[in-house]
Amino acid sequence: MWRLPGLRAALRRIRTAVEQLSRAEAESEKAAGAMERAVVRCVPSEPKLSLSFALADGSHKNMQRDQSEPLGRVLSRIATNALKGHAKAAAAKKSRKSRPNASGGASCSGPGSEPAVACEPVVKLYYREEAVAEDVLNVDAWQDGAVLQIGDVKYKVERNPPAFTELQLPRYIMAGFPVCPKLGLEFGDPASSLFRWYKEAKPGAAEPEVGVPSPLSPSSLFWAETEVQERVYTPSNADIGLRLKLHCTPGDGQRFGPSRELESVCRVEAGPGTCTFDHRHLYTKKVTEDAFIRTVSYNILADTYAQTDFSRTVLYPYCAPYALELDYRQNLIQKELTGYNADVICLQEVDRAVFSDSLVPALEAFGLEGVFRIKQHEGLATFYRKSKFSLLSQHDTSFHEALESDPLHKELLEKLVLYPSAQEKVLQRSSVLQVSVLQSTKDSSKRICVANTHLYWHPKGGYIRLIQMAVALAHIRHVSCDLYPGIPVIFCGDFNSTPSTGMYHFVINGSIPEDHEDWASNGEEERCNMSLTHFFKLKSACGEPAYTNYVGGFHGCLDYIFIDLNALEVEQVIPLPSHEEVTTHQALPSVSHPSDHIALVCDLKWK
Repeated sequence: MWRLPGLRAALRRIRTAVEQLSRAEAESEKAAGAMERAVVRCVPSEPKLSLSFALADGSHKNMQRDQSEPLGRVLSRIATNALKGHAKAAAAKKSRKSRPNASGGASCSGPGSEPAVACEPVVKLYYREEAVAEDVLNVDAWQDGAVLQIGDVKYKVERNPPAFTELQLPRYIMAGFPVCPKLGLEFGDPASSLFRWYKEAKPGAAEPEVGVPSPLSPSSLFWAETEVQERVYTPSNADIGLRLKLHCTPGDGQRFGPSRELESVCRVEAGPGTCTFDHRHLYTKKVTEDAFIRTVSYNILADTYAQTDFSRTVLYPYCAPYALELDYRQNLIQKELTGYNADVICLQEVDRAVFSDSLVPALEAFGLEGVFRIKQHEGLATFYRKSKFSLLSQHDTSFHEALESDPLHKELLEKLVLYPSAQEKVLQRSSVLQVSVLQSTKDSSKRICVANTHLYWHPKGGYIRLIQMAVALAHIRHVSCDLYPGIPVIFCGDFNSTPSTGMYHFVINGSIPEDHEDWASNGEEERCNMSLTHFFKLKSACGEPAYTNYVGGFHGCLDYIFIDLNALEVEQVIPLPSHEEVTTHQALPSVSHPSDHIALVCDLKWK
C-alpha cells in the first residue's frame, strides 16, 4: 500500500491550524460580545427534545420538552426560570449589601419603592430575523441557526451539534502502552474530532511549550501540552509518576461541538519491560496490502475466570496477583492486539464490559470495528478493518438451540437421540458460534465468511466437541454455500482439542468414523457412536504448534485458524513467542503476557 510522504505530519498540521483558528474565532467572538449558545437535542425516534443553556446569573438550565408541544409553553417556562434566577441573584446581592439592581430588561421598579421588583423578561425565538409563532411545534421551531432571546441576552441555537455522551480514560496507565479513551459520540465522528493531550509538569522543571495551571490540581502543578494531537497517546518513561489530561472537541467534518476535558485518576506507572509479543510485532509493523488478510485468533482469558480464588491459588499460583487484575491485563491486551495491525481479529472469552469499555475504544482508534456475541458470563468478539471490509451480515447461533430447532441439523439430532445420556450432556452446553460475512471495500465481488467459536472445555468432552463441530460446519456451509454461494471461509477459535483428537481429525480429513475413541471420551455410559462427514477442504493455517495454551499443569495446542484451501493460501505465519519467553515467569498468564493462551497470527492471501 502506497502512502503519501509525511501524511501524518501534514494531518497534524491541519488539525493544529483548525484548532488555532477555532480558538481564535472563539476569542474574537467573546471579545465582540458574541451570542451564547443554546444546544438543542432533537431525535426523531424520541418523543422529547432537550434544551440546554446558561442564564445570565450563571445557572445552567437543562429542559426536557415534548417535541409535539407548542413553542409558546416552552418560552413561558424559560421566562419563569429566568425570573427565578434573577430573583435569586437579587437576593444574593441584597444579602451582601451590594449596589441596587441594574436595569436589564428583567426587573421592574415603582416610584419610591424599595428594592426592584422582578418581572418576567421578554423571551422570543427568532429564525432568519423573524419571530417564530408560539403555536409552532417544538420539533419545527428549534432550528439550527435560530436565535433565542431572554431579556437582553441572545443565544445562538445549535440543533444536534456533535457531542460526547461518554468520555473516560483507563483506570490503569503504563509507560509504553497506548492510552485509548472510551468515547461515546453523538452526531459526530471520532475521525473529525480534535484531541490534545497534556501531562503534569512542575513550573521551573522545564519550560513547557504551553503550560497553564490546572484548576483541579495543586497550584504548584501545571499542565504541559504534548505534541500528540490524536485520539491515542502512548506515555513514555519520562511520563512515569505524572497524570494525563485530555482536551477533546467533537466534530462531524463541518462543525464542532462543545469541548470537554478530563484528567486521569491515576498516574502513569512503569511498564513490565519486554513482553512476549514485542518480538512478534517486528513482523507486523504495517497493515497488509489489499491482497492479504492478516488474521488473529486469541483467547484473551475472561476476567470472570481470572478473578476467582481457584484461579489465583490453583490454576495460576505462579502469577503475581496484580498481573491478574483486569485493569493491568487490559493494557497488555490492547498493546498486543493493536501492534498486530490485523485485518480480522477473532477473540474468545471476552467479557461484555471488556468488549465495550476496552476493546472497542482501543481497536476503533486503530481502524477496526467489532461485533459481540454473548455466551453466558462471557462471549466472542470479531473485529475487522474498516478500510478493507464492511459487515454484510451476521449469522450467529448457539449449538444446543440450533441442534434442537434448526431443520439443518435434523439428521444429526436423529442420530443423537439414540444416545439419551450423551444427548442430555450435549444440550446442556452453552457454547456458541459467531459467523460474520464481510465484503471487501475495494472489490464488492470479494466476500468472506469469518467464523469464531469456543468449544466445550472439559478434557473428557471429546464427543461433545465432535457434535458441536458438526453443527458448526453445517451452519457455516449453509452461510457460505446457500446464502452466499462460493465465498471462502476462515474459521477461528479455541477448540479445546489437540491435533491428536477426533475433533481435529474430523476437521482436517472431512470425516470421522463411528468407532473413533472420542465417541467414548466420558465412558461407556455416554458413548454415542456415529459417523460424520463435511464437504469443506480445511487446513490449519498456523500448523500444529507445540502449544497455544501454557499453564502450570498443562500445555498443548488448542487454538486454530482453519482456512478454506479452495480460495485461500497462507502467505506467512507470525512466529509464536519462544519457549524461553513463555516460561520466563514459569507459565502463562504473567506480568508480561495477559492470557493463558497465545495469539495465532497469520497473513492469508486470496487465490
